[in-house]
Amino acid sequence: MLDSMALNPTVMQAIEKLNYRVTIGDVASQAGLDVKLAEREILALASDAGGHLQVAESGEIAYLFPRNFRGVLRNKFLKVRLQEWWKKAWGTLFYLIRISFGILLILSIVLIVVAIVVILAAMSSNRSGNDDRRGGYGGGMVFMPRIWIGPNPFWIFSPNYGRAGYRRQQQRSPRGRAGQQQSEMNFLEAVFSFLFGDGNPNADLEVRRWRSIATVIRNNGGAIAAEQVAPYLDNISDRDKESEDYMLPVLLRFNGRPEVSPEGQIVYHFPALQVTATQQNPKTVSAYLKEQLWQFSATTSEQKTMAIGLGVVNFVGALVLGNLLQDQALIAQLGPFIAFVDLIYPLLLAYGAAFLSVPLIRHLWIQRRNKKVEARNQQRQERAVELNEAGPEVEQKIAYARQFAAETVVSADDLAYSTEMDLLDQEAADPDRIDAEWRKRLESGS
Repeated sequence: MLDSMALNPTVMQAIEKLNYRVTIGDVASQAGLDVKLAEREILALASDAGGHLQVAESGEIAYLFPRNFRGVLRNKFLKVRLQEWWKKAWGTLFYLIRISFGILLILSIVLIVVAIVVILAAMSSNRSGNDDRRGGYGGGMVFMPRIWIGPNPFWIFSPNYGRAGYRRQQQRSPRGRAGQQQSEMNFLEAVFSFLFGDGNPNADLEVRRWRSIATVIRNNGGAIAAEQVAPYLDNISDRDKESEDYMLPVLLRFNGRPEVSPEGQIVYHFPALQVTATQQNPKTVSAYLKEQLWQFSATTSEQKTMAIGLGVVNFVGALVLGNLLQDQALIAQLGPFIAFVDLIYPLLLAYGAAFLSVPLIRHLWIQRRNKKVEARNQQRQERAVELNEAGPEVEQKIAYARQFAAETVVSADDLAYSTEMDLLDQEAADPDRIDAEWRKRLESGS
């Protein structure tokens, strides 16, 4: 939409020359454009730049634009470009980011456990007066094999563990969309889900919004009053209810146009949505657009418990390690590994604290965000109730809109010509119909 506006500078220049208040005819005359093209460009510009509809007593419509509409468009265009670039980059990096937090948790626990064992071994050797310490570092290695004797304590981090756990979860619960998502999540991914959740549950909100609006328009024969689509839109102020500026994006998306009743009321006519290839029955549509509430995580209870437990082990281990690292004289004797752990210890402690605090903060944030979601749902629901309890004025508008309601079915029996077959082949297949169609065109002068 913004790209198309950038390719039509003559429309913007015409609006500026006409002092930012124009009609379709003004712009078509000033810019030398086709009237239909001028109408579409003005609607697009008004939608993007915050223009306003003005209706005269005679029923004619003018469009008022802000004087800084070029700056508004420039900012919007830059924002859209940045969003598109970030979406592509994020898609490439997302999986690596998801598993990296689980890997960091494993590495952090391993480093902390190994460092604690080495330091305790060195301290024990010092206390026993063992002369075979070999600098203190080698003595700690005697205890290292004990960490790995017996079953691998980190078997739970295998991707197969996550799948096995989810299979057990699926056996206890019915299969469904959520179950299918869980069955594909291993523990490394579950760590990310525990920390940061599973994305926006309303990622398809705009698709659902415009699908619902189009269904409402078609169910009403392609002509509606603004109040009939208000339950599917957001950010409608009391002023917008009076001016009906919120209808501009709807007109632009579905190539509609306003029609003014004799009483000065505006209804909206969408000829393109009145044409269909097959007979359309009214479709069911929700009374208002409902957003889904955000969830903390799609992981199983087992994985949540495991993530919390390992987070606690990591944080407590970091605190213990920090206490052992206080003896700098001993640390200096233990070689480069302990020196490295001592160097990155602030990062280990910060990660351990963040691993437990981030989910807690996110839980509070989700509760706050869900309140806003519920508030928007409540506002849209209230507008749906207002429509159901509409007064005489709204009913009068809807009745006037019905005068423009229609449905044109382009059936296979009514075709005059199709690119599927050559015209000669079509004439040979049904000469009477082709001759009748051509006679009809000649009689009408087309």
